[in-house]
Amino acid sequence: MIRFLVYLAIAIGIVYFATTVPLGKHTLVGHIRAIWHTEEVRDLKDGVKEKAGPAVDKLERGVKAGYKAASDREGSQHPAQAPQ
Repeated sequence: MIRFLVYLAIAIGIVYFATTVPLGKHTLVGHIRAIWHTEEVRDLKDGVKEKAGPAVDKLERGVKAGYKAASDREGSQHPAQAPQ
């Protein structure tokens, strides 16, 4: 319990520091936000979407197929729950 409270206090301190203490013209969060909206980062995000998009689609189809197969198997094991 004490360890949790210490970690919670540290996390609150980091969030407070990142959002209120100015580091030059911006806070830490302000700097991260400014970097995130640069043209270079937009290009990076677009490139990642382009390259990872097919893999994400394939993974999503696999998960859906696995879920459907598991659901079908579960339904066949419980004939008492079958619709009448």
